[in-house]
Amino acid sequence: MTAEARPDSLARAARPNDENPPAAVKPAGRGEGAAFSPLYRQIKSLLVQSLERGEWKPGELIPSEIDLAARFQVSQGTVRKAIDELAAEHMLLRRQGKGTFVATHHEARVRYRFLRLAPDEEGENVRTESRILECRRARPSAEIARILELRAGETAVTIRRVLSFDGVATVVDDIWLPGSVFRGLTLDVLAANRGPLYGLFETQFGVSMVHADEKLRAVPASGEIADLLGIDAGAPLLQVDRVSYTYGGRPMEVRRGTYLTNHFHYRNSLN
Repeated sequence: MTAEARPDSLARAARPNDENPPAAVKPAGRGEGAAFSPLYRQIKSLLVQSLERGEWKPGELIPSEIDLAARFQVSQGTVRKAIDELAAEHMLLRRQGKGTFVATHHEARVRYRFLRLAPDEEGENVRTESRILECRRARPSAEIARILELRAGETAVTIRRVLSFDGVATVVDDIWLPGSVFRGLTLDVLAANRGPLYGLFETQFGVSMVHADEKLRAVPASGEIADLLGIDAGAPLLQVDRVSYTYGGRPMEVRRGTYLTNHFHYRNSLN
């Protein structure tokens, strides 16, 4: 068996000097098709584990493909394929001539990738402004606690904000975060933040949002939401319910966005 096919060497290389490194997925033998995991997927999993541990921070350069190939004792092509998938999933960013970096929500290409609202006039530059209305700690509903995997009695940080585009209130966001993770997140901290919200989560709380699931439905504007958006109660709105996850599939945010789509549309690319 070649070095590239040995999962035990992958496990040892995953975290040097660690007495209990994570076990790599063993390639299945004949007749074990359902359990088979391609080698590049094993390398991808080990890279994600390194990101989760904080070995490379958001915005930092990761080792070269050659160095990673030596570390994991696999071919450079195998490492490249793993990195290609992570780049396609926006966990890593390739920069021509500079290397591969850990994605950060401070990066322009990543900053708004979870915000799919686009102006009807394609190519139009829109000025975005965020206004925080509320930030408090409270006992979440049973449904929010279940989604965030909170234990009994744990609190959540709840945030309400309004996003305006070119000075027009367009989105009302209601956000819930695990209170134990976001200790110290206050209205003052949010008000002082001048960057993207997810960038603040990375910098001050060590939480990177790397994946999200959304559900969309059309709803009439409630009186409260109508007042915030400056529209009539009952006007049609788009409601987007999102659950955002950090590395390892851990849920870190529940968000309900209510969108005014008079001059905007929800855009997504399907592959």
